[in-house]
Amino acid sequence: MVLFSLISCSKTNWNENFKEKNKSPFGTYILFHEAEALFNNNEVHYLKENIYDYLFHHVKDDDFGNYICIKPTAYKLDKDGLSYLLGYVENGNNVFLSLNYFSEHLRDSLQFTTNNLDEHVYTPEDLKLLNGKLYLENKDFKNQPYLFDRNIRRNYFDSYNENNTIVLGTVEVNNQKQPNFIKIYYGKGAVLLHSNPVVFTNYNMLNGNEEYVENILSYLPSKDVLWDPQIKFSKYTNTPEEKQDSIFKFFLQHPSLSWFLAVSSIGLLLFLLFNSKRKQRAIPIIKPLQNSTVEFTQTISNVYLKEEDHKNLVDKKITYFLEKIREKYLIDTSNLNKEFIKTLALKSNNDLNGTKYLINTIIALNKKSECTDVELIVLNNMIEKFFKK
Repeated sequence: MVLFSLISCSKTNWNENFKEKNKSPFGTYILFHEAEALFNNNEVHYLKENIYDYLFHHVKDDDFGNYICIKPTAYKLDKDGLSYLLGYVENGNNVFLSLNYFSEHLRDSLQFTTNNLDEHVYTPEDLKLLNGKLYLENKDFKNQPYLFDRNIRRNYFDSYNENNTIVLGTVEVNNQKQPNFIKIYYGKGAVLLHSNPVVFTNYNMLNGNEEYVENILSYLPSKDVLWDPQIKFSKYTNTPEEKQDSIFKFFLQHPSLSWFLAVSSIGLLLFLLFNSKRKQRAIPIIKPLQNSTVEFTQTISNVYLKEEDHKNLVDKKITYFLEKIREKYLIDTSNLNKEFIKTLALKSNNDLNGTKYLINTIIALNKKSECTDVELIVLNNMIEKFFKK
């Protein structure tokens, strides 16, 4: 079983993770390992620290080449890191960002806005239905559509500064082309922004759309690459409060998730409030002692019946009958004569003949040394009938 579980195929993970070391459909393993070939065998450096820290320690003479980040959101590229990075761009370097969400600071710094018509679509089942057509505006690719069959959000650049921005690619939204790939000149360098990072994942690289990715990255010069996997925060940021709050940034960037966080927090507080009252300990149920007299009697009678000692049962039945007469009607039973029969019939509201027959039967059975089962049954029925009156 262990061997089978190790070698058997696991369920495919269709969640978008954009991880460079992940071979699932929406990881970026293929692109990352083919990056050197795409950049003419220039070095591709995988950042194991924040870009702000790396530039602060390692880059000399304001030159690093290309910076690439392909993620849902670059939330670990904070204000200080972005300002530092744009300073290097201004001196002649290039930045490529492909994100589903661009931070407010980045939008303000580069003077653009975005619109995402599928902002509230998250589940793999719903994303699977989002297909789309993407275009490149270069004259060599003009009007050549690149078809993508899933996870293509209608995410595009709504406005930008036309004085320093050119549109390099578009996405079809409601039968109209909208910019999804732009180049913003910044000093001596440029920032390239792409709003559909899912096109760079393993699924699309193996689904006949690798040419689109190759054409996209051809806009970057053949220089060394800093590849940012967004795995660490900066150690030297001047805004430590943002770094501490960044765990909630993804929630706060989306209205539906922000409402979920708020409602969950309020619900938790209400739960703690109403459960803070002292509760009474549960009162255990104490069952009353059971009266096993009837069961005991049945057991004893069964023993006698099994032994066929009918005479003994008849005697006990007669004794029980006379005891009940004394207790219920307060009549002396030492002498079962005519006076006794008359008094018993009167007090028990039974007819005189029936009462006389019952007492005579008891007297007759008392005199016998042996009794049959039929006589036992007859006596029992007569006694029960007597007390039903």
